[in-house]
Amino acid sequence: MKKRILLSVAYDGTGYAGFQAQKSGVPTIEGELNRVLTELTGVPVEVTGASRTDAGVHARCNLAVFDTESRIPPEKFAYAVNVRLPEQICVHRSMEVPEDFHPRHCSTIKTYEYRIYNAPMPDPLRRLYTYFSRYTFDVEAMREAAQYLVGEHDFKSFCSMYTSAKTTVREILSVEVEEIPCGAAGGLPREIVIRVSGRGFLYNMVRIIAGTLMEIGRGAKKPADMPAILESLDRRAAGPTAPACGLTLVRYEIAEPGMETVFC
Repeated sequence: MKKRILLSVAYDGTGYAGFQAQKSGVPTIEGELNRVLTELTGVPVEVTGASRTDAGVHARCNLAVFDTESRIPPEKFAYAVNVRLPEQICVHRSMEVPEDFHPRHCSTIKTYEYRIYNAPMPDPLRRLYTYFSRYTFDVEAMREAAQYLVGEHDFKSFCSMYTSAKTTVREILSVEVEEIPCGAAGGLPREIVIRVSGRGFLYNMVRIIAGTLMEIGRGAKKPADMPAILESLDRRAAGPTAPACGLTLVRYEIAEPGMETVFC
């Protein structure tokens, strides 16, 4: 009997060309999941991912579903696939969901973190999971600017020109800017964490938000510029797209009635 299985997948995106499988055959998270599940079940399997993260982006809890007639219990798939996956990828949880459940067509809340290592010199042990910058950022200015993004807006200014989205209107529930001192006396070095929660995101949206807040933090733009950036609907008005290495999908909440589940 066919059943639909939901996977919660964590991965280090370094060295992978994003989540979505590509015809060129380059390494992707989806490609590895397809390969392992096909080997495990003995029939071709193609998973459907919830968030198609970019090359180099990380995740603690991206979601994917697949259909199978395998007799493996749903909760055991996580153990079965992990012994076959490369060490950069781990399925933390597997569970059966209704046959019509689709991870991109249901009510969800996603939270991303963008981490900046702000110090005079880089830290080799942080290079894969943070973006290094020597600028002394004004964190309060970044926090002030971030609040203009909360709510439902047209985020065309914060979207790659290559998007295929039918609409660029999205709802951001919260944007937090946290400062974490890495030295005993405070100041530099420190990590600055930009934490964005929303019901959906556009292509490169969080990385462009991070790049724009960094521009404001270093004084190239002002917090009061944010409304005009939004209203311009012009990608050129916002800041640069921050590098992928600093971005991680850290929380995924399914808000469908009767299916309320949090993955983190």
